[in-house]
Amino acid sequence: MADFRADQAAGLRRLLGGGQQLQVVTFVAGCEGVGRSVAVANLGVALARLGKEVLIIDEHAARDDIAASFGLMARYDLLNVVQREIGLAQVLLQPMHSLRILPAARAVKKLGKLSLAQQQTLLDAMSGLERPVDVILVDASMAHPGGFSPFGLASQEAVVVLSGSSASITEAYSLIKKVSQAFSRRHFRILVNKVRSHADARSIFDNIAQVAAQRGIAQLEYAGAIPLDEALRQSFQLARPVLVQAPDSSVAAAFRDIAGELLHWQSSDGGGGVEYFIQQLLHLSQRITPNVLRA
Repeated sequence: MADFRADQAAGLRRLLGGGQQLQVVTFVAGCEGVGRSVAVANLGVALARLGKEVLIIDEHAARDDIAASFGLMARYDLLNVVQREIGLAQVLLQPMHSLRILPAARAVKKLGKLSLAQQQTLLDAMSGLERPVDVILVDASMAHPGGFSPFGLASQEAVVVLSGSSASITEAYSLIKKVSQAFSRRHFRILVNKVRSHADARSIFDNIAQVAAQRGIAQLEYAGAIPLDEALRQSFQLARPVLVQAPDSSVAAAFRDIAGELLHWQSSDGGGGVEYFIQQLLHLSQRITPNVLRA
């Protein structure tokens, strides 16, 4: 009960302008199969266990979504809120204390086409969340009509998830290059997944970071590494985060370490609250042309 009251007091301070500002981190990938969604789900759990109020915005359709990682099924989408069919509370899923999931696969495809009234509805709904949010994690889809999610452009941090395969590294670099050239985003973090050792992960990061720097594409920072671990495969099959299923595993420890570091990432801008983030999101989504990254 004491922890709950402390959380309420911290939330009140944030509402009154005190406390730490909202962190928004978007996770992207250059190709499928790198484990991006599983990583986002587990980082969400780790952050919630560190006492943060976490909101995961998921751009993926059912069965491929974050909800499935917790054995849940999303019935509604943020678009239902925008269209004033239901309230935001009916869309949100809460698999555990301090962690909420917002399915947004349909809404994200419509962001650039929303009327002024629909934009205001979205802004009002997100600004009126029942509990304040400390961290927003976005699991960005590769199938966005603009080629890159507007969430990734509006967020303070963009994390590119890749694995040790050559195809994954090549596609990750290609994505970074296209986004850098199209939108002048010059800073990304690299999360290396499915590696056998930290040395391998560091080698992969050093190579891609060196090429990006030499060609003036972007500045890359190391976000960490997730090891190959049988515990992760088993937890995925059981539709449970590995931090819940196998908390003592090496992969669970890696997620905890990365989550702890994430809280200390310094944003290049001043940040702001949920309302500011949604305003930025709507502003950018109206200006993304469908072929800008595919030209």
